[in-house]
Amino acid sequence: MKRIIKNKWFQGFAIFLMVSLFIGFWFCLPNPLFDDPTSTVIEDRNGRLLGAKIADDGQWRFPYNEQVSDKFKTSIIAFEDRYFLSHPGVNLFSLFRATLQNIKAGEVVSGGSTLSMQVIRLSRRGKPRTVIEKLIEMVMAFRLELQYSKSEILALYASNAPFGGNVVGLDAASWRYYGRASTELSWSESATLAVLPNAPSLIYPGKNQDQLFDKRNRLLSKLLDLNIIDSMDYELALMEHLPLKPQPIQQIAPHLLTKVFSAERGKRIKTTLEIDFQKEVTTIVNRHHQKLLHNKIYNAAALVVKVESGEIVAYIGNTSSTNKDHGTDVDIVTAQRSTGSILKPMLYAAMLDDGLILPNTLVPDVPTQIGGFNPMNFDRSYSGAVPAKQALYRSLNIPAVKMLQSYGVPRFKKMLIDVGMTSLNESSDHYGLSLILGGAETTMMDLASIYGNLSRVLNHFYQYSHQYNSLDYHPIYFKWNEEEGYELPVLQNESILSAASIWFTYAA
Repeated sequence: MKRIIKNKWFQGFAIFLMVSLFIGFWFCLPNPLFDDPTSTVIEDRNGRLLGAKIADDGQWRFPYNEQVSDKFKTSIIAFEDRYFLSHPGVNLFSLFRATLQNIKAGEVVSGGSTLSMQVIRLSRRGKPRTVIEKLIEMVMAFRLELQYSKSEILALYASNAPFGGNVVGLDAASWRYYGRASTELSWSESATLAVLPNAPSLIYPGKNQDQLFDKRNRLLSKLLDLNIIDSMDYELALMEHLPLKPQPIQQIAPHLLTKVFSAERGKRIKTTLEIDFQKEVTTIVNRHHQKLLHNKIYNAAALVVKVESGEIVAYIGNTSSTNKDHGTDVDIVTAQRSTGSILKPMLYAAMLDDGLILPNTLVPDVPTQIGGFNPMNFDRSYSGAVPAKQALYRSLNIPAVKMLQSYGVPRFKKMLIDVGMTSLNESSDHYGLSLILGGAETTMMDLASIYGNLSRVLNHFYQYSHQYNSLDYHPIYFKWNEEEGYELPVLQNESILSAASIWFTYAA
Protein backbone atom coordinates (compact mmCIF):
# COMPACT_ATOMS: atom_id res chain seq x y z
CA MET A 1 0.00 0.00 0.00
CA LYS A 2 2.81 2.42 0.94
CA ARG A 3 4.56 1.60 -2.35
CA ILE A 4 1.36 2.37 -4.31
CA ILE A 5 0.92 5.68 -2.46
CA LYS A 6 4.56 6.53 -3.02
CA ASN A 7 4.30 5.74 -6.75
CA LYS A 8 1.15 7.85 -7.09
CA TRP A 9 2.81 10.71 -5.26
CA PHE A 10 5.82 10.45 -7.54
CA GLN A 11 3.64 10.33 -10.65
CA GLY A 12 1.62 13.31 -9.44
CA PHE A 13 4.77 15.27 -8.74
CA ALA A 14 6.18 14.37 -12.16
CA ILE A 15 2.97 15.49 -13.89
CA PHE A 16 2.95 18.71 -11.85
CA LEU A 17 6.59 19.37 -12.72
CA MET A 18 6.00 18.71 -16.42
CA VAL A 19 2.93 20.97 -16.50
CA SER A 20 4.82 23.69 -14.62
CA LEU A 21 7.76 23.46 -16.99
CA PHE A 22 5.45 23.59 -20.00
CA ILE A 23 3.59 26.62 -18.62
CA GLY A 24 6.89 28.30 -17.82
CA PHE A 25 8.13 27.54 -21.32
CA TRP A 26 4.96 28.72 -23.02
CA PHE A 27 4.84 32.04 -21.16
CA CYS A 28 8.59 32.68 -21.05
CA LEU A 29 8.48 35.38 -23.71
CA PRO A 30 7.76 38.89 -22.42
CA ASN A 31 4.88 40.79 -23.99
CA PRO A 32 5.82 43.01 -25.66
CA LEU A 33 9.19 41.56 -26.53
CA PHE A 34 10.70 45.06 -26.79
CA ASP A 35 9.43 48.10 -24.90
CA ASP A 36 12.23 50.59 -25.50
CA PRO A 37 11.17 54.13 -26.41
CA THR A 38 11.22 54.81 -30.14
CA SER A 39 11.68 57.82 -32.37
CA THR A 40 8.70 59.74 -33.66
CA VAL A 41 8.63 59.27 -37.43
CA ILE A 42 6.40 60.78 -40.12
CA GLU A 43 6.21 59.54 -43.69
CA ASP A 44 4.47 60.78 -46.80
CA ARG A 45 1.61 58.95 -48.50
CA ASN A 46 4.09 56.66 -50.30
CA GLY A 47 6.07 55.76 -47.18
CA ARG A 48 8.96 58.19 -47.82
CA LEU A 49 10.54 59.80 -44.77
CA LEU A 50 9.44 63.37 -43.98
CA GLY A 51 11.21 63.66 -40.64
CA ALA A 52 11.94 62.08 -37.27
CA LYS A 53 12.66 63.03 -33.66
CA ILE A 54 15.06 61.10 -31.45
CA ALA A 55 13.62 58.68 -28.88
CA ASP A 56 13.24 59.70 -25.23
CA ASP A 57 16.32 57.70 -24.23
CA GLY A 58 18.54 59.59 -26.67
CA GLN A 59 18.67 56.77 -29.23
CA TRP A 60 17.79 56.94 -32.90
CA ARG A 61 15.49 53.94 -32.81
CA PHE A 62 12.67 53.92 -35.36
CA PRO A 63 9.43 52.05 -34.52
CA TYR A 64 9.20 48.38 -35.47
CA ASN A 65 9.08 47.81 -39.22
CA GLU A 66 7.83 44.47 -40.47
CA GLN A 67 9.44 45.07 -43.87
CA VAL A 68 13.16 44.27 -44.19
CA SER A 69 14.98 45.12 -47.41
CA ASP A 70 15.96 42.06 -49.43
CA LYS A 71 19.64 43.00 -49.67
CA PHE A 72 20.03 43.47 -45.94
CA LYS A 73 18.05 40.29 -45.27
CA THR A 74 20.36 38.29 -47.54
CA SER A 75 23.48 39.96 -46.13
CA ILE A 76 22.65 39.46 -42.45
CA ILE A 77 21.73 35.81 -42.93
CA ALA A 78 24.96 35.16 -44.81
CA PHE A 79 27.02 36.95 -42.17
CA GLU A 80 25.34 35.90 -38.92
CA ASP A 81 23.25 32.78 -39.43
CA ARG A 82 23.51 30.94 -42.74
CA TYR A 83 20.97 28.28 -41.70
CA PHE A 84 18.50 30.76 -40.21
CA LEU A 85 15.66 29.73 -42.53
CA SER A 86 15.92 26.05 -41.61
CA HIS A 87 16.82 25.73 -37.91
CA PRO A 88 14.24 25.84 -35.06
CA GLY A 89 15.87 28.75 -33.26
CA VAL A 90 18.96 26.87 -32.14
CA ASN A 91 21.73 25.51 -34.36
CA LEU A 92 23.45 22.75 -32.35
CA PHE A 93 26.18 22.31 -34.94
CA SER A 94 27.11 26.02 -34.72
CA LEU A 95 27.11 25.85 -30.92
CA PHE A 96 29.36 22.78 -30.96
CA ARG A 97 31.74 24.42 -33.43
CA ALA A 98 31.82 27.64 -31.38
CA THR A 99 32.60 25.64 -28.23
CA LEU A 100 35.57 23.92 -29.91
CA GLN A 101 36.85 27.28 -31.22
CA ASN A 102 36.62 28.84 -27.77
CA ILE A 103 38.40 25.93 -26.10
CA LYS A 104 41.13 26.04 -28.72
CA ALA A 105 41.61 29.79 -28.37
CA GLY A 106 41.36 29.78 -24.59
CA GLU A 107 38.83 32.59 -24.69
CA VAL A 108 35.42 33.37 -26.13
CA VAL A 109 35.97 34.04 -29.83
CA SER A 110 32.64 32.75 -31.12
CA GLY A 111 29.18 32.57 -29.59
CA GLY A 112 27.36 30.30 -32.00
CA SER A 113 24.16 32.26 -31.48
CA THR A 114 21.47 32.19 -34.13
CA LEU A 115 19.59 35.32 -35.14
CA SER A 116 16.70 34.05 -33.05
CA MET A 117 18.93 33.79 -29.99
CA GLN A 118 20.29 37.27 -30.68
CA VAL A 119 16.73 38.65 -30.74
CA ILE A 120 16.22 37.12 -27.29
CA ARG A 121 19.51 38.54 -26.03
CA LEU A 122 18.57 41.99 -27.33
CA SER A 123 15.20 41.79 -25.57
CA ARG A 124 16.92 40.72 -22.30
CA ARG A 125 19.38 43.59 -22.41
CA GLY A 126 21.91 43.68 -19.59
CA LYS A 127 21.99 39.95 -18.84
CA PRO A 128 25.50 38.51 -18.27
CA ARG A 129 26.93 36.27 -20.99
CA THR A 130 27.18 33.04 -18.99
CA VAL A 131 26.46 29.40 -19.79
CA ILE A 132 23.20 29.56 -17.81
CA GLU A 133 22.05 32.65 -19.72
CA LYS A 134 23.00 30.98 -22.99
CA LEU A 135 20.80 27.99 -22.10
CA ILE A 136 17.92 30.34 -21.24
CA GLU A 137 18.40 32.08 -24.60
CA MET A 138 18.23 28.73 -26.38
CA VAL A 139 14.94 27.80 -24.69
CA MET A 140 13.42 31.21 -25.35
CA ALA A 141 14.67 31.20 -28.96
CA PHE A 142 12.88 27.90 -29.54
CA ARG A 143 9.73 29.40 -28.05
CA LEU A 144 10.20 32.47 -30.25
CA GLU A 145 10.22 30.28 -33.33
CA LEU A 146 6.90 28.71 -32.30
CA GLN A 147 5.21 32.12 -32.01
CA TYR A 148 6.78 34.16 -34.81
CA SER A 149 7.50 33.49 -38.47
CA LYS A 150 11.04 33.72 -39.81
CA SER A 151 10.29 37.04 -41.49
CA GLU A 152 8.88 38.43 -38.22
CA ILE A 153 11.95 37.32 -36.27
CA LEU A 154 14.22 38.93 -38.84
CA ALA A 155 12.15 42.12 -38.63
CA LEU A 156 12.48 42.11 -34.83
CA TYR A 157 16.25 41.79 -35.19
CA ALA A 158 16.49 44.50 -37.85
CA SER A 159 14.39 46.90 -35.77
CA ASN A 160 16.31 46.45 -32.50
CA ALA A 161 19.91 45.55 -33.31
CA PRO A 162 22.57 48.15 -32.37
CA PHE A 163 24.39 49.79 -35.27
CA GLY A 164 26.94 51.86 -33.39
CA GLY A 165 26.79 55.01 -31.30
CA ASN A 166 23.19 55.93 -30.55
CA VAL A 167 21.84 54.30 -33.71
CA VAL A 168 19.52 51.33 -33.21
CA GLY A 169 17.66 49.44 -35.92
CA LEU A 170 18.07 49.16 -39.67
CA ASP A 171 15.80 52.07 -40.58
CA ALA A 172 17.60 54.54 -38.34
CA ALA A 173 21.01 53.24 -39.44
CA SER A 174 20.15 53.56 -43.12
CA TRP A 175 19.10 57.18 -42.73
CA ARG A 176 21.87 58.15 -40.30
CA TYR A 177 24.70 56.62 -42.33
CA TYR A 178 23.44 56.91 -45.90
CA GLY A 179 20.63 59.47 -45.87
CA ARG A 180 18.06 57.23 -47.53
CA ALA A 181 15.81 54.23 -46.92
CA SER A 182 17.27 50.74 -46.59
CA THR A 183 15.37 49.60 -49.69
CA GLU A 184 17.46 52.05 -51.73
CA LEU A 185 20.87 50.82 -50.53
CA SER A 186 23.42 49.02 -52.69
CA TRP A 187 24.93 45.63 -51.94
CA SER A 188 28.00 47.32 -50.47
CA GLU A 189 25.92 49.56 -48.22
CA SER A 190 23.67 46.71 -47.10
CA ALA A 191 26.72 44.55 -46.32
CA THR A 192 28.23 47.39 -44.29
CA LEU A 193 25.12 47.66 -42.16
CA ALA A 194 24.91 43.86 -41.80
CA VAL A 195 28.33 43.65 -40.11
CA LEU A 196 27.77 46.55 -37.68
CA PRO A 197 25.66 44.75 -35.01
CA ASN A 198 28.43 42.19 -34.53
CA ALA A 199 30.57 44.68 -32.57
CA PRO A 200 28.62 47.97 -32.53
CA SER A 201 30.63 49.62 -29.75
CA LEU A 202 33.98 48.96 -31.44
CA ILE A 203 33.38 49.30 -35.17
CA TYR A 204 31.01 51.70 -36.90
CA PRO A 205 31.27 54.56 -39.42
CA GLY A 206 33.73 57.05 -38.01
CA LYS A 207 35.43 54.55 -35.72
CA ASN A 208 37.92 51.83 -36.74
CA GLN A 209 37.23 52.33 -40.45
CA ASP A 210 39.91 49.85 -41.57
CA GLN A 211 38.38 46.98 -39.58
CA LEU A 212 34.93 47.90 -40.86
CA PHE A 213 36.26 47.98 -44.41
CA ASP A 214 37.76 44.49 -44.02
CA LYS A 215 34.60 43.02 -42.47
CA ARG A 216 32.44 44.45 -45.23
CA ASN A 217 34.70 43.07 -47.94
CA ARG A 218 34.78 39.60 -46.34
CA LEU A 219 30.99 39.56 -46.36
CA LEU A 220 30.92 40.68 -50.00
CA SER A 221 33.34 37.84 -50.80
CA LYS A 222 31.01 35.40 -49.07
CA LEU A 223 28.04 36.72 -51.07
CA LEU A 224 30.08 36.14 -54.22
CA ASP A 225 30.97 32.59 -53.16
CA LEU A 226 27.30 31.84 -52.49
CA ASN A 227 26.42 33.14 -55.98
CA ILE A 228 24.18 35.81 -54.47
CA ILE A 229 26.04 38.53 -56.37
CA ASP A 230 28.05 38.17 -59.57
CA SER A 231 31.65 39.20 -60.13
CA MET A 232 30.74 42.58 -61.60
CA ASP A 233 28.53 43.48 -58.62
CA TYR A 234 31.32 42.31 -56.35
CA GLU A 235 34.00 44.45 -57.99
CA LEU A 236 31.74 47.51 -58.02
CA ALA A 237 30.80 46.95 -54.37
CA LEU A 238 34.45 46.83 -53.31
CA MET A 239 34.99 50.26 -54.87
CA GLU A 240 32.31 51.97 -52.79
CA HIS A 241 33.44 54.17 -49.93
CA LEU A 242 32.32 53.77 -46.34
CA PRO A 243 30.33 56.54 -44.64
CA LEU A 244 32.60 58.64 -42.46
CA LYS A 245 30.10 59.62 -39.76
CA PRO A 246 26.38 59.76 -39.05
CA GLN A 247 24.48 62.54 -40.80
CA PRO A 248 21.37 64.48 -39.71
CA ILE A 249 18.05 62.94 -40.61
CA GLN A 250 16.12 65.06 -43.11
CA GLN A 251 13.37 67.29 -41.73
CA ILE A 252 11.01 68.14 -44.60
CA ALA A 253 7.88 68.90 -42.54
CA PRO A 254 9.30 69.99 -39.15
CA HIS A 255 6.18 71.70 -37.80
CA LEU A 256 3.94 68.77 -38.66
CA LEU A 257 6.50 66.49 -36.99
CA THR A 258 6.28 68.59 -33.83
CA LYS A 259 2.48 68.37 -33.95
CA VAL A 260 2.63 64.57 -34.26
CA PHE A 261 5.32 64.37 -31.57
CA SER A 262 3.11 66.17 -29.04
CA ALA A 263 0.14 63.87 -29.72
CA GLU A 264 1.62 60.49 -30.71
CA ARG A 265 5.20 60.43 -29.46
CA GLY A 266 7.23 57.39 -30.45
CA LYS A 267 5.00 56.29 -33.31
CA ARG A 268 5.48 55.97 -37.06
CA ILE A 269 2.73 58.02 -38.73
CA LYS A 270 1.98 57.78 -42.42
CA THR A 271 0.58 61.09 -43.65
CA THR A 272 -1.35 62.29 -46.70
CA LEU A 273 1.50 64.61 -47.68
CA GLU A 274 3.34 64.24 -50.97
CA ILE A 275 7.07 64.74 -50.38
CA ASP A 276 7.89 66.28 -53.76
CA PHE A 277 4.96 68.68 -53.47
CA GLN A 278 5.97 69.50 -49.90
CA LYS A 279 9.48 70.38 -51.04
CA GLU A 280 8.19 72.54 -53.89
CA VAL A 281 5.77 74.50 -51.70
CA THR A 282 8.48 74.95 -49.06
CA THR A 283 10.75 76.42 -51.73
CA ILE A 284 8.01 78.81 -52.87
CA VAL A 285 7.29 79.96 -49.30
CA ASN A 286 10.98 80.54 -48.54
CA ARG A 287 11.51 82.40 -51.82
CA HIS A 288 8.53 84.64 -51.13
CA HIS A 289 9.71 85.10 -47.57
CA GLN A 290 12.98 86.61 -48.81
CA LYS A 291 10.96 89.38 -50.48
CA LEU A 292 8.83 89.93 -47.37
CA LEU A 293 11.91 90.37 -45.19
CA HIS A 294 12.40 93.86 -46.67
CA ASN A 295 9.11 94.82 -45.03
CA LYS A 296 10.14 93.15 -41.76
CA ILE A 297 7.71 90.28 -42.25
CA TYR A 298 9.46 87.26 -40.77
CA ASN A 299 6.80 84.54 -40.72
CA ALA A 300 4.87 82.76 -43.44
CA ALA A 301 2.95 79.49 -43.72
CA ALA A 302 1.15 77.45 -46.35
CA LEU A 303 -1.39 74.67 -46.31
CA VAL A 304 -2.34 72.87 -49.52
CA VAL A 305 -5.44 70.67 -49.42
CA LYS A 306 -7.21 68.43 -51.92
CA VAL A 307 -10.74 69.82 -52.00
CA GLU A 308 -12.35 66.53 -53.01
CA SER A 309 -11.01 64.47 -50.10
CA GLY A 310 -9.79 67.02 -47.57
CA GLU A 311 -6.30 65.49 -47.60
CA ILE A 312 -3.44 67.82 -46.74
CA VAL A 313 -0.71 67.40 -49.36
CA ALA A 314 1.65 70.17 -48.16
CA TYR A 315 2.08 71.52 -44.63
CA ILE A 316 4.49 74.38 -44.06
CA GLY A 317 3.96 75.69 -40.54
CA ASN A 318 6.44 78.56 -40.78
CA THR A 319 9.54 79.76 -42.56
CA SER A 320 12.74 77.77 -42.25
CA SER A 321 14.86 80.67 -41.04
CA THR A 322 17.61 79.75 -38.60
CA ASN A 323 16.99 83.01 -36.72
CA LYS A 324 14.71 81.91 -33.89
CA ASP A 325 14.22 85.47 -32.58
CA HIS A 326 11.17 85.85 -34.81
CA GLY A 327 9.33 82.76 -33.61
CA THR A 328 9.89 80.55 -36.65
CA ASP A 329 9.41 77.49 -34.42
CA VAL A 330 5.77 78.49 -33.94
CA ASP A 331 3.35 76.47 -36.08
CA ILE A 332 1.20 79.15 -37.72
CA VAL A 333 -1.10 76.49 -39.20
CA THR A 334 -2.45 75.56 -35.75
CA ALA A 335 -1.82 78.81 -33.84
CA GLN A 336 -4.92 80.88 -33.20
CA ARG A 337 -4.91 84.34 -34.76
CA SER A 338 -7.46 87.13 -35.07
CA THR A 339 -9.93 86.45 -37.87
CA GLY A 340 -9.60 89.99 -39.20
CA SER A 341 -11.88 90.31 -42.23
CA ILE A 342 -11.80 86.64 -43.22
CA LEU A 343 -15.33 85.99 -41.90
CA LYS A 344 -16.98 88.67 -44.05
CA PRO A 345 -17.53 86.28 -47.00
CA MET A 346 -19.25 83.84 -44.63
CA LEU A 347 -21.70 86.50 -43.46
CA TYR A 348 -22.35 87.56 -47.06
CA ALA A 349 -23.08 83.94 -48.05
CA ALA A 350 -25.33 83.40 -45.03
CA MET A 351 -27.44 86.49 -45.77
CA LEU A 352 -27.69 85.56 -49.45
CA ASP A 353 -28.81 82.08 -48.45
CA ASP A 354 -31.56 83.46 -46.21
CA GLY A 355 -32.75 85.97 -48.81
CA LEU A 356 -31.85 88.95 -46.62
CA ILE A 357 -29.73 90.54 -49.35
CA LEU A 358 -28.92 90.24 -53.02
CA PRO A 359 -25.51 91.05 -54.50
CA ASN A 360 -26.64 94.58 -55.40
CA THR A 361 -28.61 95.31 -52.25
CA LEU A 362 -27.51 98.68 -50.90
CA VAL A 363 -25.91 98.63 -47.48
CA PRO A 364 -25.27 101.82 -45.45
CA ASP A 365 -21.68 102.96 -45.14
CA VAL A 366 -22.05 105.97 -42.87
CA PRO A 367 -20.61 107.02 -39.50
CA THR A 368 -22.00 104.54 -37.00
CA GLN A 369 -22.02 104.09 -33.25
CA ILE A 370 -23.77 101.14 -31.60
CA GLY A 371 -23.59 101.44 -27.85
CA GLY A 372 -19.93 101.95 -27.13
CA PHE A 373 -18.89 100.33 -30.41
CA ASN A 374 -17.71 102.76 -33.10
CA PRO A 375 -16.63 100.80 -36.20
CA MET A 376 -14.60 102.55 -38.87
CA ASN A 377 -13.36 101.60 -42.34
CA PHE A 378 -9.68 101.03 -42.89
CA ASP A 379 -9.21 104.30 -44.81
CA ARG A 380 -11.58 106.18 -42.44
CA SER A 381 -13.78 107.22 -45.38
CA TYR A 382 -17.50 106.65 -46.07
CA SER A 383 -19.37 105.80 -49.26
CA GLY A 384 -22.92 106.51 -48.10
CA ALA A 385 -24.51 103.41 -49.57
CA VAL A 386 -22.76 100.57 -51.41
CA PRO A 387 -23.94 97.33 -53.05
CA ALA A 388 -23.38 94.36 -50.75
CA LYS A 389 -20.97 92.63 -53.13
CA GLN A 390 -18.89 95.83 -53.40
CA ALA A 391 -18.81 96.11 -49.63
CA LEU A 392 -17.44 92.56 -49.58
CA TYR A 393 -14.66 92.89 -52.13
CA ARG A 394 -13.68 96.31 -50.73
CA SER A 395 -13.75 94.74 -47.24
CA LEU A 396 -15.66 97.66 -45.76
CA ASN A 397 -16.10 97.41 -42.01
CA ILE A 398 -19.19 99.52 -41.37
CA PRO A 399 -21.44 97.69 -43.91
CA ALA A 400 -20.22 94.37 -42.45
CA VAL A 401 -21.20 95.45 -38.92
CA LYS A 402 -24.60 96.67 -40.17
CA MET A 403 -25.18 93.34 -41.92
CA LEU A 404 -24.20 91.33 -38.82
CA GLN A 405 -26.52 93.48 -36.69
CA SER A 406 -29.34 92.57 -39.07
CA TYR A 407 -28.44 88.88 -39.24
CA GLY A 408 -27.76 88.37 -35.52
CA VAL A 409 -24.55 87.41 -33.73
CA PRO A 410 -25.84 84.15 -32.14
CA ARG A 411 -27.16 82.97 -35.49
CA PHE A 412 -23.90 83.83 -37.26
CA LYS A 413 -21.83 82.12 -34.59
CA LYS A 414 -23.89 78.92 -34.94
CA MET A 415 -23.48 78.96 -38.71
CA LEU A 416 -19.70 79.33 -38.39
CA ILE A 417 -19.55 76.35 -36.06
CA ASP A 418 -21.72 74.31 -38.43
CA VAL A 419 -19.41 74.91 -41.38
CA GLY A 420 -16.31 73.88 -39.43
CA MET A 421 -14.99 76.64 -37.15
CA THR A 422 -13.84 75.03 -33.90
CA SER A 423 -12.41 77.99 -31.96
CA LEU A 424 -15.61 79.86 -30.99
CA ASN A 425 -15.63 78.85 -27.35
CA GLU A 426 -17.07 82.04 -25.84
CA SER A 427 -20.67 83.27 -25.72
CA SER A 428 -22.20 85.41 -28.46
CA ASP A 429 -22.29 88.36 -26.07
CA HIS A 430 -18.56 88.00 -25.53
CA TYR A 431 -17.88 88.50 -29.24
CA GLY A 432 -20.65 90.96 -30.05
CA LEU A 433 -20.61 92.79 -33.37
CA SER A 434 -16.79 92.82 -33.31
CA LEU A 435 -16.99 89.16 -34.38
CA ILE A 436 -17.07 90.29 -38.02
CA LEU A 437 -14.01 92.55 -37.60
CA GLY A 438 -11.57 90.16 -35.98
CA GLY A 439 -13.11 89.93 -32.53
CA ALA A 440 -12.64 86.16 -32.55
CA GLU A 441 -9.66 83.90 -33.20
CA THR A 442 -9.28 80.95 -35.52
CA THR A 443 -6.59 78.81 -37.08
CA MET A 444 -5.33 78.35 -40.59
CA MET A 445 -6.40 74.72 -40.27
CA ASP A 446 -9.99 75.75 -39.53
CA LEU A 447 -10.10 78.22 -42.42
CA ALA A 448 -8.82 75.64 -44.89
CA SER A 449 -11.40 73.20 -43.55
CA ILE A 450 -14.27 75.72 -43.87
CA TYR A 451 -13.49 76.79 -47.40
CA GLY A 452 -12.78 73.20 -48.40
CA ASN A 453 -16.25 72.22 -47.16
CA LEU A 454 -17.94 74.99 -49.12
CA SER A 455 -15.98 74.19 -52.25
CA ARG A 456 -17.00 70.52 -52.07
CA VAL A 457 -20.65 71.51 -51.75
CA LEU A 458 -20.36 73.72 -54.81
CA ASN A 459 -18.40 71.16 -56.86
CA HIS A 460 -20.88 68.37 -56.15
CA PHE A 461 -24.10 70.31 -56.69
CA TYR A 462 -24.63 69.25 -60.30
CA GLN A 463 -23.07 65.83 -59.70
CA TYR A 464 -25.82 65.09 -57.16
CA SER A 465 -28.59 66.55 -59.34
CA HIS A 466 -29.09 69.71 -57.27
CA GLN A 467 -28.99 67.87 -53.97
CA TYR A 468 -26.47 68.08 -51.15
CA ASN A 469 -24.25 65.46 -49.54
CA SER A 470 -24.10 65.99 -45.78
CA LEU A 471 -20.74 64.14 -45.77
CA ASP A 472 -19.19 67.02 -47.72
CA TYR A 473 -18.76 68.81 -44.40
CA HIS A 474 -15.75 67.28 -42.66
CA PRO A 475 -12.39 68.49 -41.31
CA ILE A 476 -9.25 68.38 -43.39
CA TYR A 477 -6.72 65.77 -42.27
CA PHE A 478 -3.08 64.71 -42.60
CA LYS A 479 -3.10 61.13 -41.26
CA TRP A 480 -3.24 58.44 -43.91
CA ASN A 481 -5.95 55.85 -43.45
CA GLU A 482 -5.35 52.62 -45.39
CA GLU A 483 -8.93 51.51 -44.83
CA GLU A 484 -10.57 54.75 -45.91
CA GLY A 485 -12.65 54.35 -49.02
CA TYR A 486 -15.51 55.93 -50.86
CA GLU A 487 -18.60 56.52 -48.74
CA LEU A 488 -22.03 56.58 -50.30
CA PRO A 489 -23.37 60.15 -50.24
CA VAL A 490 -26.08 61.05 -47.75
CA LEU A 491 -28.24 63.23 -49.98
CA GLN A 492 -30.67 65.87 -48.81
CA ASN A 493 -32.44 68.86 -50.31
CA GLU A 494 -30.86 71.49 -48.09
CA SER A 495 -27.41 72.41 -46.87
CA ILE A 496 -25.90 74.73 -44.28
CA LEU A 497 -25.23 77.11 -47.16
CA SER A 498 -26.74 76.69 -50.60
CA ALA A 499 -24.63 76.20 -53.71
CA ALA A 500 -26.02 79.48 -55.11
CA SER A 501 -24.95 81.54 -52.09
CA ILE A 502 -21.48 79.96 -52.18
CA TRP A 503 -21.14 80.64 -55.91
CA PHE A 504 -22.15 84.32 -55.59
CA THR A 505 -19.73 84.73 -52.68
CA TYR A 506 -16.85 83.27 -54.64
CA ALA A 507 -17.83 85.40 -57.62
CA ALA A 508 -17.71 88.60 -55.59
